Amino acid sequence: MLRNLKPVLCILLSAVSLSTAVLAEVSAQEAARLGKDLTPFGSPVKGNGKDIPDWTGGITTPPKEYTVEGQFHPDPFPQDKPVLTINNENKGPHLKYLSEGLKALLEANPKTFNIPVYETRRTSSMPQWVYDNTRKNATSSSLTRGGNGIKGAYGGIPFPILHGDSTTQALQAMWNHITRWRGVYVTRRSAEAIVQRNGTFNLVESQQEVFWNFFNPEGNEKSLDNILFYYLSFITAPSRLSGDAILIHETLDQIEEPRQAWGYTAGTRRVKKAPNLAFDSPIVTGADNLRTADDTDMFNGSPERYNWKYGGVREMYIPYNSYKIAQQGLKYSKIIGASHVNPEVTRFEKHRVHVIEATLKKGKRHIYGQRVFYIDEDSWSIAMIDQYDQRGQMWRVSMAFLKNFYELPGVWTALDAFYDLIDRRYHLQGLDTEEPQTRVFASEAPGNVKRYFSAQGLRRLAKK
Repeated sequence: MLRNLKPVLCILLSAVSLSTAVLAEVSAQEAARLGKDLTPFGSPVKGNGKDIPDWTGGITTPPKEYTVEGQFHPDPFPQDKPVLTINNENKGPHLKYLSEGLKALLEANPKTFNIPVYETRRTSSMPQWVYDNTRKNATSSSLTRGGNGIKGAYGGIPFPILHGDSTTQALQAMWNHITRWRGVYVTRRSAEAIVQRNGTFNLVESQQEVFWNFFNPEGNEKSLDNILFYYLSFITAPSRLSGDAILIHETLDQIEEPRQAWGYTAGTRRVKKAPNLAFDSPIVTGADNLRTADDTDMFNGSPERYNWKYGGVREMYIPYNSYKIAQQGLKYSKIIGASHVNPEVTRFEKHRVHVIEATLKKGKRHIYGQRVFYIDEDSWSIAMIDQYDQRGQMWRVSMAFLKNFYELPGVWTALDAFYDLIDRRYHLQGLDTEEPQTRVFASEAPGNVKRYFSAQGLRRLAKK
């Protein structure tokens, strides 16, 4: 009898061994590659030997022309010209470097949409303390609750070296985007545009403040208290909406504790909880239903409604070093065109991206049946998304115009675009070139963070 059990035990032990290998964290030896053959954030230092260069540190300090916080960013590459411009007629040789969304935009707008491709410049960088925390995270971070949360991470990229099976790697990459470095505290005034088919647009202007608790210099993993960031936004125009506000406490694990949100309506002077601000809840004010709650920042919140698959690394053309589209004084009318952003102010480069596929789980609800994310290998920022409806038809294309905010330093988006290919309208978030200044970063929030970003604090601020 015991003799007959031996093969079974061997199979079980083998299965346990495989399971352990999948779940094992990155070893100290693997983590030691960070800052050597891998960048401090986990991508290969070496380029492709052709048109993707080696990473040599990125942009780490502002140019001499940058002198005041909140100043718009002088283009560090003002002499650069497109090395090629892809349009619907000449796209053939370049198709392997184009997302399905870019192909769809070319086909839908054959006479007006094009993709100006510039020399690739790997400008991504982060402060040294973020690099140090990233190396620590590499050997301590893990997914929790089936990938719907993380633990063992603080103040850096949680998973600089992806590992495990396809689902695990996909979720690790998505969490790297969700928690990526964007400073400690930021304030900005910006506008959202709802662009109609003929190019006319309406603006909703607001002021936002964000404290990234995950990067609180005075904190640590234990002090996070499951809070990723605090977000506060007040509408400043048009007058019929002026004074309305939203407050969000974004949680790291939204199954353990759902996102907390409150809204303030100036007309009623009341603060109310907003429990449904998640997943595919439509954003009406400012976006006219062209953006869902989890479209914001390209993707946010719990990944629980989708099955995730890692699609490997590809070389692709993505928006990058988007300084031209964010120059002070550039009129919104020069950025906004009918059906799409004016290509003359865009810049695309060839970069390596992680391809992540998300398919809606059976029994779960979301307006997108499938989503394909393209995550910049250096900054872990989602650069583009292809989004499909329940029939599998390409529906929406999201695009983040990335650049290095060199006063941080760190790569973030200058502007986000959300294209609806069926409705032939689109939405822009983050317009600020007609404002007197752009985003202002600080190393700490004003006063007591929990008191400032509270429902009571929202009420106090609204009355000012």
